[in-house]
Amino acid sequence: MTDSRRVTHRAPSGAPDTAALAERPRVVVVGAGVAGLAAATGLAERGVDVVVVEREPYLGGRVAGWPEVLRDGSEAAMNRGFHAFFRQYYNLRALLRRVDDDLSMLVPVEDYPLLDAHGRQDTFRGLPTVPPFNALLFALRSPTFRLRDLVRLNARAAAPLAAVSVPETYTRLDHRTAEEFLRDINFPDAARHLAFEVFSRSFFAKPDQLSAAELATMFHIYFLGSSEGLVFDVTDANFDVALWDPLRSYLESLGVQFHTAATVTTVDPAGRICVETGDTGSELTADAIVLATDVAALKRIVAASPALGNAAWRTSVGDLGTAPPFVVHRLWLDRAVRADRPAFLGTGGRPPLDNVSVLERYERQAAEWSRRTGGSVVELHAYAAPGPDEGLREHLLDRLYEIYPETATATIVDERMLYRQDCPRFAPGDFGTRPTVTTPHANVMLAGDGIRIDLPVALMERAATTGWAAANAILTRWGVQGHPLHTVPVEGRIPLLRRLAGQQRSLSA
Repeated sequence: MTDSRRVTHRAPSGAPDTAALAERPRVVVVGAGVAGLAAATGLAERGVDVVVVEREPYLGGRVAGWPEVLRDGSEAAMNRGFHAFFRQYYNLRALLRRVDDDLSMLVPVEDYPLLDAHGRQDTFRGLPTVPPFNALLFALRSPTFRLRDLVRLNARAAAPLAAVSVPETYTRLDHRTAEEFLRDINFPDAARHLAFEVFSRSFFAKPDQLSAAELATMFHIYFLGSSEGLVFDVTDANFDVALWDPLRSYLESLGVQFHTAATVTTVDPAGRICVETGDTGSELTADAIVLATDVAALKRIVAASPALGNAAWRTSVGDLGTAPPFVVHRLWLDRAVRADRPAFLGTGGRPPLDNVSVLERYERQAAEWSRRTGGSVVELHAYAAPGPDEGLREHLLDRLYEIYPETATATIVDERMLYRQDCPRFAPGDFGTRPTVTTPHANVMLAGDGIRIDLPVALMERAATTGWAAANAILTRWGVQGHPLHTVPVEGRIPLLRRLAGQQRSLSA
């Protein structure tokens, strides 16, 4: 939190905790991903009795980690793939500070180069942190962008990038695709594929399937709206060890109960929650409920709970979609990749591969395995991936051998391939009907990265922010103080660019 212009959204006022209430209220949080854990933390710290129900046997949702036993009998770490913890993820970092105020579990990745099909490479190393010079220098030193390209940009079409404001940006741009928007700007094709597609891949989508408003908001969060910089941190160990085991211990010290490997089937706004654990069923009761699940689970619960919400709200939940599938392919190789290989490499124009991680560069368990065996732990990602039966494994390996030739002669000691389709969709037109944190019931809240909140946040930070917001809404109902939220500026931070953008809006009106 080094940006002096970050915005603090004040916490709802009220009593310091629930001690003055006639009875201690109980809340059931469904889902133990980032959103659910933020909601549970916000409530438990104010004295609420919290029960968390999680479908998986572990915590973390899409940022979960767990141990795996390899073919040689050794134990290794596994998760659902690389996650970047950017410095402007204020609300996520506030959650993690509950277990370590110094965030010593996070280590910086000094650069994440981007490599295109022609071998051209962009880098984020050494960029200034002050907007707009960060974006300008990134563009001008890119091998895919030239000064003449800057002159040819359509300033009128690009104006929304300089004047992002939530939710107004969605009103203006959500009906368009990111690909159309960038084409109208006259952004050069090579630079677009190498740089801007990073944002669309963050949503597991191709530019022709992503809302232009999401692209513009992401550009604001990471470039023109923040001076936190483009470099990010990663966890120094698998997610379970670095994040969720310590947070679970902290929450249990506050009295939070966890039911894992348990599936919520129905929810009644009167406070009855039906849960299945294996072959047995049970019922929990609560004064309030937070549904912090993925899209598919939320739709399933709502469809099976006829008393939940009204017709319009149920339709908005039913209209939620998931992004195309993605693949995480982790390899344990019998020899090391070259010492100069980066921890993370993004790729463009090399389908189906989108990025490569060398885990021993930062993850403790992978580093220990590498020291013991002399090998490397390499992870390949494919976003908007084809089906696993379409030669995907072989195509990913071919790309790895093409980019890191030394791996072509390595023996694969073991491997794991995860094929998932559970990330929320952010397609054109989705924003207006997306359900918000509050619902038609004062005691039922939603949280998650697919839930609408009118603040400049995205991805893991949107999950954390909606979790805190859900807790605040419930606490306000009982007259208890909430928790402050922090974001990058809620509008373009450069007055001159905002004025120019306003003039362009007037001309187009």
